[in-house]
Amino acid sequence: MTALAAISVAAWLWLALVWGRFWRTDQRLPPRVRPDSWPAVAVVVPARDEAAMLPRTLPTLLAQDYAGSVRVIVVDDGSADATATIARSLGAEVVDAGDPPPGWTGKVNALHRGVQEVPDAEFVLFTDADIAHAPSSLTALVSGSAGVDLLSQMARLRVDTVWERLIVPAFVYFFAMLYPFRWVNRPGSRTAAAAGGCSLVRRLTLERAGGLEAVRGAVIDDVAIARLIKRSGGRIWLGLGDFVDSVRPYPRLGDLWRMVARSAFSQLRYSAAVLIGTVLALAVVFVVPVAALAGGALAAILGGSAWLIMALTFVPMLRYYRQPAVLAVLLPFTAVLYTLMTLDSARRHWAGKGAAWKGRTYSLGNH
Repeated sequence: MTALAAISVAAWLWLALVWGRFWRTDQRLPPRVRPDSWPAVAVVVPARDEAAMLPRTLPTLLAQDYAGSVRVIVVDDGSADATATIARSLGAEVVDAGDPPPGWTGKVNALHRGVQEVPDAEFVLFTDADIAHAPSSLTALVSGSAGVDLLSQMARLRVDTVWERLIVPAFVYFFAMLYPFRWVNRPGSRTAAAAGGCSLVRRLTLERAGGLEAVRGAVIDDVAIARLIKRSGGRIWLGLGDFVDSVRPYPRLGDLWRMVARSAFSQLRYSAAVLIGTVLALAVVFVVPVAALAGGALAAILGGSAWLIMALTFVPMLRYYRQPAVLAVLLPFTAVLYTLMTLDSARRHWAGKGAAWKGRTYSLGNH
């Protein structure tokens, strides 16, 4: 246990000091440059059974104070509810995505269908149906996009219930640990990621990179699009959102569990070996510091030190979400929950359920 605790504290020192300063929350919109003329922007909202969300979010897009031309297009992705009717009644254009062709995931097909409607737009804003935008959101995005081909903000998720407060800030923290924002934003780095809830992309850059056809089977479509843009020589940027908020509730543990388990194993590229390595690494980094407290004096000192570093790196994210810093000590417990969600994601895949979402299931080959 002492040896494991020593490995854990060394790992946390390395993560805190070397791993892209992932725990910092200072990656916000780049300095704004007011363009000589405001470019045309098309807002594409893929929506599947989103009748409950659109009345809360679509008006925020239609009321943007943007000085240039804006089209707001809701792409109905085979909804069984009144998504299309509500979108039209609110004033948006509505396009029917149709059934996704073989090899396409539904959301990527919906995004592709929306882009086809706007061949003259300079920018396309991909934003989810549960994302509410401040009135200045589009202006801030466009004015911050100078020299950037894909600019993405991670929306602030809802943290109203006990489970949301426990799991949501950790979700963003773990995402930043997996894809340190500073490395994403560095032109020479191979790290690429985006947040699909709010991604502004130059249409011609996306087209030259191969278009959405090149990522047609992606379950984690935002990261796939970011990789596509960056590998083609484009510049990407990812940061925390100041003007975008998700209004979708996840009141119960089961709701959050399904959100994570839906695509966690896809992130590991459906590899059993990577899954085993991930679980072992999570155990050493998050569980050993707690277990080491009962392993003797030296083990307890090392484990406590690792736990302290872990908690301190989590505090900035808790502050961003306006949560008490004391919740940082619960991060090992939350990490165990995420480990179980990942294992459940693998179980679902091996059981033939794949990445299930609103009646659709995607399996091996869709990642």
